[in-house]
Amino acid sequence: MLANNNYLKELESESIYVLREVAAQFERSALLFSGGKDSIVLSYLASKAFAPAKIPFPLMHIDTGHNFPETLEYRDKWVERIVARLVIRYVQDSIDKGRVQEETGYNASRNVLQTVTLLDAIEELKLDACLGGARRDEEKARAKERFFSHRDEFGQWNPKNQRPELWDLYNGRKNMGEHFRVFPLSNWTELDIWQYIKLENIPVPALYFSHEREVVERNGQLLAKSAYLNLRENEESKTMQVRFRTIGDMTCTGAVPSSASTIDEIVAEVAASRVTERGTRADDKRSDTAMEDRKKVGYF
Repeated sequence: MLANNNYLKELESESIYVLREVAAQFERSALLFSGGKDSIVLSYLASKAFAPAKIPFPLMHIDTGHNFPETLEYRDKWVERIVARLVIRYVQDSIDKGRVQEETGYNASRNVLQTVTLLDAIEELKLDACLGGARRDEEKARAKERFFSHRDEFGQWNPKNQRPELWDLYNGRKNMGEHFRVFPLSNWTELDIWQYIKLENIPVPALYFSHEREVVERNGQLLAKSAYLNLRENEESKTMQVRFRTIGDMTCTGAVPSSASTIDEIVAEVAASRVTERGTRADDKRSDTAMEDRKKVGYF
């Protein structure tokens, strides 16, 4: 276990270095916080990076309005625990202002709509860097990102226009109106995240552990029954023992059958899995390039 701990500490040191680079190179940053395990670990690392001072940038949550209640409850407790400042922007406000149009139909989701809310928040707050907990093993489009990922004045990403990052040198130069997305967890894997959570005894939402929940099976996904999920006439919910590998909008975040009720059991389950956690996300199945298409227009 000692060798593994050393490896995790190396990842920790790298991420803390990137976090401090952000504080040094940018004037107005925010850490995008979803309440999921990756953003939890990232915010925990930020609290370590700048201790005993407070985290020098706020945590920002883009609230779709269709979140799991457990996520929101955890978010507020966690922000209080690490003594961070929380900024919330709501997709519902974007809908009310006519900035986006609510999707309709059985597969309607607000997940895509949050891109506009995010870009509006970046412009409103004059942010020049947004930190996220994305990892390169999540999905093929994620693997194309650098630690410092440039966005143009429209918030768009060009995967062919990435800057070299040799010898841990990060280039944050930008023109007015442009900004960077920064990914300090780029070299972590899902398994690393869970082993670090165990090592540091970091609390996570109960959604990650096995529990009974009413779910609806749709297109190979187990979606949580909720007021936000439009059911077809032939669809029925059933109670199953499940857990969630990733946390997002309830309309597109799928559960997996699982009896894993401890961190050790989750680690064993993840180590044996041959499907990435993004394989449980219905929004990623809209097309073969769904994630990359969303990222190009500003999705995180």
